[in-house]
Amino acid sequence: MHLFTRLARPLFTLAAIALFPISVSAQFDGSLKAASSPAIEARTLVRLLQEVHYNRDSVDESSYSQVIPDYMAILDGQHLFFLEEDKQGFIERYQPESLYQTVAAMGKMDPAFLIFDRYKERAAARVAWIQEALKADFDFESDDTYLIDRTKAVWPASAEDADKLWDRRIRFELIKEILNKKTLEEAKVTVGKRYDRLLKNVTDIEPSDITEMFLGSIARLYDPHSTYFSADTYEDFGIQMRLQLVGIGALLGVEEDECVIKDIIPGGPADLDKQLKPNDKIIAVAQEGEEPIEVIGMKLRKIVDMIRGPKGTPVRLIVEPAATGNVAATRKEIVLVRNVVNLDSSRAHGAIFEVPDAEGNISPIGVITLPTFYGPEVSSDGKPQNSATRDVRELITRLKAAKIKGLVLDLRRNGGGLLSEAISLTGLFIEKGPVVQVRSYSGEIKVDHDTDASIAYGGPLTVLVSRYSASASEIVAGALQNYGRAVIVGDSSTHGKGTVQTVLELRNLVPLLNRADTRSGATKLTVQKFYLPDGASTQLKGVVPDIILPSFEDYLPIGEADMPHALTWDSVAPSKFAGRPLAPSALTPLVAASAARQDTLEEFSYLRRAIDRFKTRQEQKAVSLNLEQRKQQKQSDEEFRKAMAAEKKELAAGAYKFSEVLLAPPPPPRPKLTPPDNDSVLEEEESEANLRYVAVDIQLREALRVASDLINKPRAVSVAKDGDRADLTNTTGATP
Repeated sequence: MHLFTRLARPLFTLAAIALFPISVSAQFDGSLKAASSPAIEARTLVRLLQEVHYNRDSVDESSYSQVIPDYMAILDGQHLFFLEEDKQGFIERYQPESLYQTVAAMGKMDPAFLIFDRYKERAAARVAWIQEALKADFDFESDDTYLIDRTKAVWPASAEDADKLWDRRIRFELIKEILNKKTLEEAKVTVGKRYDRLLKNVTDIEPSDITEMFLGSIARLYDPHSTYFSADTYEDFGIQMRLQLVGIGALLGVEEDECVIKDIIPGGPADLDKQLKPNDKIIAVAQEGEEPIEVIGMKLRKIVDMIRGPKGTPVRLIVEPAATGNVAATRKEIVLVRNVVNLDSSRAHGAIFEVPDAEGNISPIGVITLPTFYGPEVSSDGKPQNSATRDVRELITRLKAAKIKGLVLDLRRNGGGLLSEAISLTGLFIEKGPVVQVRSYSGEIKVDHDTDASIAYGGPLTVLVSRYSASASEIVAGALQNYGRAVIVGDSSTHGKGTVQTVLELRNLVPLLNRADTRSGATKLTVQKFYLPDGASTQLKGVVPDIILPSFEDYLPIGEADMPHALTWDSVAPSKFAGRPLAPSALTPLVAASAARQDTLEEFSYLRRAIDRFKTRQEQKAVSLNLEQRKQQKQSDEEFRKAMAAEKKELAAGAYKFSEVLLAPPPPPRPKLTPPDNDSVLEEEESEANLRYVAVDIQLREALRVASDLINKPRAVSVAKDGDRADLTNTTGATP
């Protein structure tokens, strides 16, 4: 049962994919006017939020004071175009109570379009100023700096302050182009074209875009996962949830006019290629045999249309990697071959690793990687589709046949999926019992059980998680931790998404919208919260691993707690279940062994140095506008990258041998692509392009070692059986 087949039963967890509103910096002739249907949809949305949302009591008319600045920030995320007086003027004009009445009672979008009109005026004037400023000389020898992230900065107080800000901004952009091997004149041309294109792309701005941004700001007053979808966005959302389209397999968003990779869809061309990473920025797109077209300032839908295309055709992306940050960024070219991205390519897959213990004895340990909790559904041709539980059970059967002695369940990039699959998959490792508690707004609690007494795998189990493990992944990891069934290994915590969303197409709720010749928008609303069997919520806090590993993700604002208006953590009464968390006496030796390895193994020293460098970049709030200083910094960055790449090659020699276990035929290897230069880092990435398990995966290596420790300390973890604690001494993983 898929999300879109039974909306009346909101018992699903959506993948933790951030669908960012379209950020616009544009100007056009004439004011946009809202159509009549958005008025109906606006009133319907507000009513749904008030009557259906789990957090309905926390928002009232006074909360609408945040809508104006939030909406302005969507338009002008870096606080570059508006002036502070614009914000104050709109706040004075639209007091919270009157704004509420305007939208909720009358469905008027006037504030949204009036604010956008002011924005386009500011943008048009600023672009004209930029084009004139580019004709002048620039000082690249000063000690000036530019604030990289202005999302929390105030808007300029005056036009004079704005001019000073933009003088630094233009120098910042020119230096970035010069560092990418352009002359000053070439850099000026590039920057000038960028803002010309910004104005040209304004013709793509439609009333539905404005309505979506504004109503989305209202929905997110309730929590970060509630929003409004225009008809076009709702259609795209369905494609993303089905994972069935022809493209590169990447989820895109627009932040401050730049196209950013939000997520890589497992099994797609981008995932198999291994070069494109979350938070990378796509600067330009080129079709086969054509020149690259810059996409900075371009509407998201147009960027997506440029990247999608016929199956088997290549698309060239000019990318600014996230790892370099905004300082001395080095762009690179990535060529991907478009392919069908569907559920089958995202199925669970496994491998058997040969892991030595401290004495050098080899143990076969299985790994099952689960990208998402996909579920049983009948496709259009009447054939049943894949189920995460069914697939994992099949992998377990094959791994047991290969005589594995331990198992690692890798949920690091699993953002969620069907709740029913999370419950049944947990049941593969425990006897029947409660897995998750679901609480409604009224306080009613429903306990969802695994009702199958059989256990597919009863051997030593390690679950590997990260900050990207969200929703259904947190249910599985948390439940197995509650039962004392597995040792959890990973980042300092999982994502912390303990809420349930349902998606409602508005035409199904409003007769006036339900016509055959029309489409409507939709809303995604939070309607329930999750709790583990012990009563603790996964909201905000997530699941805290038993063994914590160093991680880049711990220094990124990607968790639920980093999101505005996130729901609070709380707890409910524990349910009755035949299990208990691992005792400290069982965990202590495992934690100590891992800590010793983290202190002594060279790979953790390598990882900590990389994290320290990353933290330094993250903490650098302002960048120098002195060209020589920036050149020196770029050289230092390149030397560091090359040194780390060389060390990574040495660490690769210590990779454990493994053989893959796949449920579907592996995709054909992508054609070997020649990097645009002889960058050693790119050459190394090229060599790993077709690997599902890369040579240097430090977190997975340590999870395998923890699994090895469990094999050698079989009494550390046991499975609940008839109320007793059964030892996991059967290294074949057979059912007890």
